[in-house]
Amino acid sequence: MSNIRVLATDLAFPEGPVVMPDGSVILVEIRAQQLTRVWPDGRKEVVAKMPGGPNGAALGPDGKMYVCNNGGFGWVKTGHGIMPGAPAAHEYIGGSIQRVDLASGKVETVVDKCGEHSLNGPNDLVFDRDGGLWFTDLGKRRARDMDVGAVYYIQPGGKGIVEAVFGVLPTNGIGLSPDEKTVYVAETPTARLWAYDLAARGEVRPGDVIYRGERGKPICGLGGYQMFDSLAVEASGNVCVATLISGCISVIAPDGKVVEQVPTGDRVTTNIAFGGPDLKTAYITLSGKGELIAMDWSRPGLPLNFLNK
Repeated sequence: MSNIRVLATDLAFPEGPVVMPDGSVILVEIRAQQLTRVWPDGRKEVVAKMPGGPNGAALGPDGKMYVCNNGGFGWVKTGHGIMPGAPAAHEYIGGSIQRVDLASGKVETVVDKCGEHSLNGPNDLVFDRDGGLWFTDLGKRRARDMDVGAVYYIQPGGKGIVEAVFGVLPTNGIGLSPDEKTVYVAETPTARLWAYDLAARGEVRPGDVIYRGERGKPICGLGGYQMFDSLAVEASGNVCVATLISGCISVIAPDGKVVEQVPTGDRVTTNIAFGGPDLKTAYITLSGKGELIAMDWSRPGLPLNFLNK
């Protein structure tokens, strides 16, 4: 654990780190309902207030920050800090994809429904090289029931939204393979990583149905009591998934083999992003501790479209 450097503390359930070219890290504080910039010296600056529940974030082709807004959580105290819970009616404002002007802090809603279906709890997102936006919808958990998850795609330039996958157990992290022919999706409660082959932009290739109408293939499932959160992809194609309960980053090869699990010291490890020289520094959000940490990584991360290129 000596490799870990704490960059910021007292963050209100941090998630969605984006490592900027100037060395700062922009992330969301879900409980504080804001987008925050952490400077290399540890200073924190509020970029924008975002009512509801800002979650994943990604820099878009227009230079603005795109944010999944899950609509809001209720919050409960546990032995590991203040954790998300089922929202009361007044705490939930509906899910959406929002866009933030980093200079002015202006927030605008890009989309809040697909056809007649409202977005319930957008969670994580990634841009492809054409400027199309893939994102997951975790749904919402209530006192006695919960939504199933979905994966959506917004066409480049915001010219329409399509539902690519529906009916998965709550979907969380999402990422693209280096050749952008596969989209990876982390299923939270089962700790399964799904791979969906792409036929075209925003279109999942039809495949053999395994059991219940799945369109993808579960390439990895962890044993024991572990859960998946958000993810990032290495340049080699390995998928690095923040893993809850066990408190680590699980590194999974494209063939499903678990390469390693890197401990972080927090059971509520929620996300990872790559930056620094040669993209060999991992920036990780520890939401239980309310920290942003960095550690040297043995393999480089995959450059993100519109950010690292």
